[in-house]
Formats: sequence, structure tokens, C-alpha cells
Amino acid sequence: MPHQCDLCNKEFQGKGNLANHMRTHTGEKPFECTLCDKKFAREHHLHVHHRTHTKEKPFECTLCLKKFAREHHLRQHLRTHTGEKPFECSLCNKKFADKTNFGKHLRTHTGETPFECTFCDKKFNQKGNLDKHLRRHTGEKPFECTFCDKKYTRKVNLDTHLRTHTGERPFECSVCGKKFSAALHLRQHLRTHTEEKPFECTFCSKKFAHDKYLRHHLRTHTGEKPFGCTLCPRKFTGDNHLRVHLRKHTGETPFECTLCNKKFSQMGSLNQHVRTHTGETPFECTLCNKKFACSDTLRKHLRTHTGERPFECTLCDKKFAVMSNLRVHLRTHTGERPFECIVCNMKFANSNGLRAHHRTHTGERPRPLKCIICNKKFNRADHLRKHLSKHTGESLVLNKISAKEPLELTSPDPNG
Repeated sequence: MPHQCDLCNKEFQGKGNLANHMRTHTGEKPFECTLCDKKFAREHHLHVHHRTHTKEKPFECTLCLKKFAREHHLRQHLRTHTGEKPFECSLCNKKFADKTNFGKHLRTHTGETPFECTFCDKKFNQKGNLDKHLRRHTGEKPFECTFCDKKYTRKVNLDTHLRTHTGERPFECSVCGKKFSAALHLRQHLRTHTEEKPFECTFCSKKFAHDKYLRHHLRTHTGEKPFGCTLCPRKFTGDNHLRVHLRKHTGETPFECTLCNKKFSQMGSLNQHVRTHTGETPFECTLCNKKFACSDTLRKHLRTHTGERPFECTLCDKKFAVMSNLRVHLRTHTGERPFECIVCNMKFANSNGLRAHHRTHTGERPRPLKCIICNKKFNRADHLRKHLSKHTGESLVLNKISAKEPLELTSPDPNG
């Protein structure tokens, strides 16, 4: 005679099966692990769990001798040998070797998300995805490297990290033969061959090859800077920018030139420096054919042709061609003076002001700038320009005479 559940009317053949089922309603977990205090609703689940402590794997594949802790894992594994896929989707006829993956696939059709986060109510269509998400809240990192004790929230991240120790690069590009330690890195690399840019900005329609680049770019629109320095108030749009910035505090310079042993905090700075040895200028302006050693310098140069000023002050709408000029300008609004003299603690809004001030302590005499009208000399070009406006409104230009002679301002020849 079948035994019926009073709560959901489901029927079972034995009392034991009904008792196990009732715990799905009550939440009771009477079977406790003596090694880690984890509890289970069924005694069988406790026995299976115990093997995670003992590392026992009693179920062995007769074809390849691989061992498993659970019998159903062995059954699933055997299908990798036989090719059997007994679970077929009635909506798209796709077939699966195991019931779990089949269930996950069905939710791609139904949109069902039965696994809900208890912290933020976010829902997921797979329990594994919920488990990974929960670690963002708990900070749990259960996957630990046996080489360096570094820990990770996901096993796939640990596997990728382990290859930094072993040097293994199992993912090879079919186009150029380059190898990678992670499948993601290979997929990203392949786009350098296909020129595919599948990630598009919803603000300006700019496209990117990697979603990470898109996320960084979006922050130029939103102004978000989620990565804050713990040593100073500065914030950054990307974690890589924060890492580079931190080296200013630590003094770390991990990138060394093999030609002169000079060290740098950024790989890009090293690459630019190496070109001072080789003389290489690979970045060419398409408008005037001028060449540059650095792509960033080329971008800035192009704005001299286009007149583009993409960096706008949010306080007064003034625009700038170079981001660093905007940062300096903003200090006229905020009053910020981040450049401090180590001798007298006087502060300045820009590094040029600090350098000029520092000469009052060192006695260093810079090459002077001389007014062509009254021969008065100045240490700074901006002071000379201000002085000249008192004499004339005439257009004046700055000429370098030589390294040993003073700099003079001379009027341009009106005849050419």
C-alpha cells in the first residue's frame, strides 16, 4: 500500500522513502558530519559527503581506470566513451549525456531562474551560478593553490592560475600557433585575426574586442571610478590603472630594460623607452606622415589636425585636447594643490610650479627667458608672456638659441 505525503499528496512505496521526502518540507537535516559539522537530510548523502574528506573514490571506469566518488558520476563519465546522449530536448532536439545539463538547457527555453540569492534577490538558472555569486557576498575562496597558497572563488580560475606555475599553455591558435594558458585568452586573441568587435557601447556605438575594454570605456561616459587607492584619495576606472598607480607609492619598477637596466613601473613605458635605443617610430600620422614612438603621442598629435578637444570641464564647459591639461585646469576650480615641496611643504597645482619653486632652494639657474623689448629676464615662460602683454599686443614666438645661451622671444618676420 503506498504511503502518501499529507502536505503535497505525493505517494511513496515505503515509509523510509516518505520520511526522506518529508524532510524536503520540514528542512530537517538529522545526519551530521563529524569532521566538518555539515548536515544532511539523508544518510546516503552523508556517506557520499564523507568521501570528500577521505578522498575515497570507489567507482572505477573499466575503460580508462579513472575513479569517482559517486556512482552517477561514473555513469555520466562512461557516456564520454560510448557517446550516448539519452536526454533529448523536445523543443530543439539537442541531446545531452546527463540529466543535470539537460535540465540547465531546458531553462534556456523557459527562462526559469529558480535559484535565488538570499542577500540581493538576484536569480539564476543554475545552482552552480548561484554558488559562485554567493561568494561575492561571503568572500569565500575555497579553491587554494598548492604552490603559493593563493585562493580563488572559482575552480576554473585556480586551474588557470596553476598554469603560471607549471607553464602549461594547452590552448593553441589555429591561425598563428600562439599558445595560451586559458581558453578565454585564446578566444580574445582570435579576434586580432578576425577583427571581430562584438561589444558595442550603448552611448556612442564604439565597438570593442573584449567586454573588459567596453566596461572600462563605459566609465568614461558615467564617470564611475570604482577602484580607490587605499593610500591616497585617488580613484580609477580600471583595476589595472589602480595597480600601476600603487607602484608610485611602493616604488615598485618590475619592468627592466635589457639594454641599459633602467626600470619602469609599466610595460608600456618600457616599450616606449626601448624605442629610444632602437629609434623605432612605428606610429605614423596619415595626414602629415610624421612618425611617433608612442601611439598615445600620435593620438594627441592628430588633434592638432582635427581641432578635437574631447576632454570637457564639467564646471565651466572649457575643453581640452589632452586629459592632463583638463586635470590641471580642474584644480583652478577645486583649489587642489597635490604637488608639495619636500623642503618647505609649500604646495602647487602643477608640477611645473613645483619645479620652478624648487630652484629657490637649490639655487639652480635655469636658462633664462629674455624680453626683446626691455631685456628683463624671467625663469618661466608664462611669466614672460604676461610681462610682454604690458608692452605690446604683437604676436611673439619662442626661439631656442642654444643649450648654453639664454632663450629669447623674437617677433616673427612679417615678410615671411
